[in-house]
Amino acid sequence: MHGSVPHHDPVQSTNLTRGQNQWSALDWWPPIGWWPEPARDLLEPGSATASATFVLPPRAESVHSARSFAAGTLSGWQLADLLDGMELVVSELVTNALRHGMTLTDTRAREAMRLSLIRRGGHVTCAITDPGSSAPVLRDPTPFEPGGLGLHIVESLSVCWGWCPLAPQGKAVWAVLAA
Repeated sequence: MHGSVPHHDPVQSTNLTRGQNQWSALDWWPPIGWWPEPARDLLEPGSATASATFVLPPRAESVHSARSFAAGTLSGWQLADLLDGMELVVSELVTNALRHGMTLTDTRAREAMRLSLIRRGGHVTCAITDPGSSAPVLRDPTPFEPGGLGLHIVESLSVCWGWCPLAPQGKAVWAVLAA
């Protein structure tokens, strides 16, 4: 499933072009030149053949809603071979956004998350935005720790993945899957 595009260290992939354009949480997709060089060909909006965006409330039920939205979108795009992988990636990214991108005591926790799917030929980019600013961390949990493998799942199913900050606050975590 990795195709011809190699995986890139997500930390290196976040060395973004700064000072040109800023991606705001109000924008559905970042401006030209925002994405890191290794993934730019897959993520720039100019080559998109289809896109879909879904606003998710900060509730546990949003994980199921996001999976259903992704499944319906991919089915409509005749990309059924990506369904299983995309549902796992969406589940992990939305769960992480709920768990790490928002806290109940934070006033931003009432803000919605956004799931965007962008198709470029046989590649589909999944991006989740949330109001949190902490970077996603690819952990190596011990065998006795519950959880902590979500980003490993995302990495194993995607061509590449990474994250970027949003202006004035928040972040987007994205992954590209190949048919």
